[in-house]
Amino acid sequence: MNNGKTDIKSLTLAQLEVAVTKVGEPKFRAGQIYGWLHQKGAQSFSEMQNLPLALRRLLDEGFYINALTVLRKQVSADGTVKYLFRLLDGNTVETVLMRHHHGNSLCVSSQVGCRMGCRFCASTIGGLIRNLAPSEILDQIYFSGRESGLRIDSLVLMGMGEPLDNYDNVMTFLDILSSPEGLNMSHRHVSLSTCGLVDRIDELAAKKLQLTLSISLHASDDKTRSDIMPINNRYNIDTLLSACRRYLKATGRRISFEYSLIDGVNDTDGHAARLAALLRGLNCHVNLIPVNPVQERPYGKSKRVAAFCEKLTNLGINATIRRELGSDISAACGQLRRQTEGGIPQ
Repeated sequence: MNNGKTDIKSLTLAQLEVAVTKVGEPKFRAGQIYGWLHQKGAQSFSEMQNLPLALRRLLDEGFYINALTVLRKQVSADGTVKYLFRLLDGNTVETVLMRHHHGNSLCVSSQVGCRMGCRFCASTIGGLIRNLAPSEILDQIYFSGRESGLRIDSLVLMGMGEPLDNYDNVMTFLDILSSPEGLNMSHRHVSLSTCGLVDRIDELAAKKLQLTLSISLHASDDKTRSDIMPINNRYNIDTLLSACRRYLKATGRRISFEYSLIDGVNDTDGHAARLAALLRGLNCHVNLIPVNPVQERPYGKSKRVAAFCEKLTNLGINATIRRELGSDISAACGQLRRQTEGGIPQ
């Protein structure tokens, strides 16, 4: 809410139809409004010229249109762009636009901060401030595309926050995102990353969405994973992998396992062998990530990334090394926000 007004961009088409019929307007008006918001990028009701003036005034009285402001922008030598967006309440979130041979990918945030406490992540250092509304996730796409002039071909929910910790808003976001009357982006072009909230993974599996589920695993034994990812104390590796098997059975969609290699912590041949044993028989892919150093954390980038990948491949596991993008522009998620808001030297 904003001064008692409703965030209209966070409403699904069905919800918007209910809202307009309640004020005596025909249902088709909802489709017109929806198109203005999600296809034409209207930032005010006055722009919606095919709506009656009385309706535009009524909308202005009861609703508001969310908008972001670019607070900072960093451009990498490889073309990667990192945005720091200011939200209407003054909070900030990061969004990263990455250029690939196959198209442009956008990494979006789902929360301001994060409460998962992963030890190697900058996003979680200040804890969770609040969840993002569906409109605030959508606007990262709309405003990045508008500012850059580039088409956004795919999305990764892997920015600040844990998407499944903001489950309801993220599900509404996905509904609006794929709506033919809106952006009409197929869920097959969306990857959702989670540190392993098993109850929510099961709820997601029941929806049978055709997105890619990415599991932030980062260790092959419970001791190591609990040391760097507190969520493992709640859902250990066996419990998490059981949920992954249920997800595979329900959706038929291959799972991606994210594995950030940290020097001397999780990068030995022994770790690789245990990881291969854990994942054998699963329809999956392992995405190896050279960890981004964070100023407030003691973890360094592994020197064994290639060797770890070779070991996994030799053991029959489909594994690749993520291409490093934006390493010269505070690449670790959450760093730019902390530099800007916390007075950390840049």
